[in-house]
Amino acid sequence: MLLAALPVAAASPGPDAANEQARRLIRQTMQDARIPGLQVAVVKDGQVVLSEAFGLANVENGVAATRSTRFPLNSATKAFTGVAAAQLAQQGKLDLDAPLARYLDALPPAWQRVRVRQLLAHTSGLPDILDERGLLGGGTEAQAWQAVTARPMDAAPGQRFAYNQTNYLLLARIARQSGMPYERFLASSQFGKVGMDRTTFGDSYDLVPDAATMYSLAPRATEAADTPPRLSHWFYDMPPSLWAGGGILTTADDTARWLAALADGRLLGAPARTRMWTAEPLADGRAGPWAAGWPVLQAAPDRQVAGIGGTRSAFIVYPDRGVAVVVLTNLVGANPQRFIPRIADLHAPAATAP
Repeated sequence: MLLAALPVAAASPGPDAANEQARRLIRQTMQDARIPGLQVAVVKDGQVVLSEAFGLANVENGVAATRSTRFPLNSATKAFTGVAAAQLAQQGKLDLDAPLARYLDALPPAWQRVRVRQLLAHTSGLPDILDERGLLGGGTEAQAWQAVTARPMDAAPGQRFAYNQTNYLLLARIARQSGMPYERFLASSQFGKVGMDRTTFGDSYDLVPDAATMYSLAPRATEAADTPPRLSHWFYDMPPSLWAGGGILTTADDTARWLAALADGRLLGAPARTRMWTAEPLADGRAGPWAAGWPVLQAAPDRQVAGIGGTRSAFIVYPDRGVAVVVLTNLVGANPQRFIPRIADLHAPAATAP
């Protein structure tokens, strides 16, 4: 009777059948959403069970997307920064509950009492260094820093969730507790350990070999809002000071290897990983929507944590099911986080009550 009361997992097809169903789903989704190019990878029980590329990395020149094509993670990079912070904490080099003043000099007085965890979870209350036009004030990185540090706090630390890039600019500086710059620390402590040979940093203005061209179906700024959708180039600027919040270019293969290494303890011990994936509470005790670098899509049952970037790249981890899915695309607005759950269900359905 006790066993009968427990949730049971719905029957799932074998791996070959699940992969074929996933391929059909992806092809149909690409057709419906007009996604030019896409990579997908599925990790199940620590093994990569599917990794493929579809469509075109560059439409105008007919360049096929391959498993070696680099796609930007954009804000999904924040999950890697979360792992970096957890690694430093595990090594005793960083106290995630410490105020910023312990690690960073010359901050505005109101910023100094913000805790490191609040940067990771976007509950810091700091003003954003970006606005709708890009860097604050439309000038250089140095000018944007001067502008943002002159602004008042948006909220008291921990009072509310507010997504912003100032948090991750500061986390890149804090990562120097490793003894090296942020990008070098990630290369040595994550990319190199996992074998992420195709992973680098940059944006669409940088000359990155084998990088997919980015596209959008949205009207251009000079066109009327009701202009029929047509595929156009999309350019994004990610200066080095903001790499910790959105600078990684990678492949689904590399990301899948990273997720497998995260699952089996090669990057973090189980307690540190669990804490990293636990939603950061707000000052009133409610759970915020983010953990340490990871959006928490669902806390319980069937835990789901994610990396989501630029409305074109995403990965979702289902720790209780032992499955993770990566989808990288080159279309702004593809929103793969919306169809990743269907791919996950094919390989490891969620438990359902009898």
